Amino acid sequence: MKVELVTTLKRQATKILSELKANKEPVLITEHGKPSAYLLSVDDYELMQSRLAILEGIARGERAITEEKLLSHHDAKEQMSKWLK
Repeated sequence: MKVELVTTLKRQATKILSELKANKEPVLITEHGKPSAYLLSVDDYELMQSRLAILEGIARGERAITEEKLLSHHDAKEQMSKWLK
């Protein structure tokens, strides 16, 4: 992963963005020697958000199982049919 100072980002933003688009590699931005932010492509960010939403859905499902908040197949089908109207 490429690491850049925040001052370099300020001075060379166009170049850094161009490299980001070409390499598809996130850039770690540092301030005063400490990590401050990640710079990544829009496609990578959207993919990450999509994957996160899927993982959150799985976690909700696992919680529902643990808390025994389950529906029978028939009840789930009936509830879905109401949502689809």
